[in-house]
Amino acid sequence: MNRTKNISKHVLTIFLIGAGTMHFVAPKFYLKIMPPYLPWHDELVLLSGVCEILLGIMLAVPSCSRQAAWGIILLLVAVFPANLHVYQHQELIPGTPVAHLLRLPLQALLMLWAWWHTKPSRANAATETRIS
Repeated sequence: MNRTKNISKHVLTIFLIGAGTMHFVAPKFYLKIMPPYLPWHDELVLLSGVCEILLGIMLAVPSCSRQAAWGIILLLVAVFPANLHVYQHQELIPGTPVAHLLRLPLQALLMLWAWWHTKPSRANAATETRIS
């Protein structure tokens, strides 16, 4: 299980750093999906990109990966309104209604994925128990 969790953590790290980088490479995509009731669209797109990159890096560092996983969950909660906005205004980005709908539970799956990394692996838990 530790090997699977380690691979999962690295995949999530790569996903987050890649997604965060895209905020700088293609900001227009993210600007399109910003709900109009939020202020500072440009700044929020860049800030969320920075957060994704930093949380991805932190996730790869064993001493702060649990805190990073909690941060990822909070970030996903923070960006959920944009995904809901896209579902409500499907003309903003190409896709079928089903694809736009699936973005919503995908957020929950990403949160569960991050949540798995808030728990110490069995080897780490055993070490922590012996140290206590």
